[in-house]
Amino acid sequence: MTTLSGLYLHIPFCIKKCAYCAFCSITNLALIPDYLAALRREMDLNRTERRAFDTVYIGGGTPSILPVFDLERLLNDVMTAFSITPGAEITLEANPGDITAGLLAALRRAGVNRLNIGCQSFNDDTLAFLGRRHEARQAAEAVRMARDAGFGNLGIDLIYALPGPPEDAFAAWLDTLRTALTFQPEHLSCYQLTAEADTPLAGLCRKGDVTLPDLDLQARYFFRTSEILEEAGYRHYEVSNFARGERFQSRHNDKYWTHAPYLGLGASAHSFDGHRRRWNHRSVAAYLEDLAAGRNPVADSEQLTDEQLRLEGLFLGFRTRRGVLLEDFKRRYGQDLLAEKGETLKRLVNNGLLEIRNGFLRPTCAGMAVADSLALL
Repeated sequence: MTTLSGLYLHIPFCIKKCAYCAFCSITNLALIPDYLAALRREMDLNRTERRAFDTVYIGGGTPSILPVFDLERLLNDVMTAFSITPGAEITLEANPGDITAGLLAALRRAGVNRLNIGCQSFNDDTLAFLGRRHEARQAAEAVRMARDAGFGNLGIDLIYALPGPPEDAFAAWLDTLRTALTFQPEHLSCYQLTAEADTPLAGLCRKGDVTLPDLDLQARYFFRTSEILEEAGYRHYEVSNFARGERFQSRHNDKYWTHAPYLGLGASAHSFDGHRRRWNHRSVAAYLEDLAAGRNPVADSEQLTDEQLRLEGLFLGFRTRRGVLLEDFKRRYGQDLLAEKGETLKRLVNNGLLEIRNGFLRPTCAGMAVADSLALL
């Protein structure tokens, strides 16, 4: 069976930069016209791609701050430049503060069939700490408007494990989770707040102005979130992701977790062909400069060794509830895990971290909580 590719486009613009964000984003909105022109040139340079794409993901940054006309044109350019299969999953990330009836109608016309709304919280104090530019009421209204506009595949992003009095912060998170469930989204992403290097949040943590929850409290958040959402009918299919049934799992993100090929366009975007990974300049200025000169804006690349691919295969597989299909792993990476790691696997199974079922080596919920270390078996 041929594995189809995923297409990612990065829109690096934000009205303001959140204190916790480590993604490639800038606040100079005056560069939007130049950037979109460069993105079209990058599409032209990659038109020789003779492969079909069954997912398109427009992320950022904040793609929803683009003018409606530009968003529609961008999606039309994508459809013209590349072979997008019928029924492709086409996702756009949106900020609640940008959502209007006009924007939603334009996205539907342009073919977006999966909307991911970055609510992050339904608590105003939490949103203020995170530096978000919307309030809780706007987040709720954005979700309602998306439903009214006809989006039947709706995702909500949330952040948990904030600093503050532990019981108060935990209660606020449970309230946000319950509010999210009232909208019955098809997908929920629940991310733990982390102090990424070189972010303002990391600086606050270093100075002692902010203290994030300890490991025990982090685990409490993780397991209680999983328990609540599973009881509500969601499948905890990846460390941070929950879906109301397999058909609502992110088909695009699944490509990253299964070593499927993908093409990334835009500043900082990554591409992978099954063996070689390359990535574009993170600097928007360098990205624009290369494309103005007619060059692909590639910052660097690496050819993955068989051992690197094997380790990544385990690392990525153990992030998902599906886990690793043992026969497929043996075929792709040349390692019989049961034969070579039998004793270690038996110990991890006995410790409740892994299970072997129907030919799959799968992490339990407890295993997903320590997925990164499981790959070192």
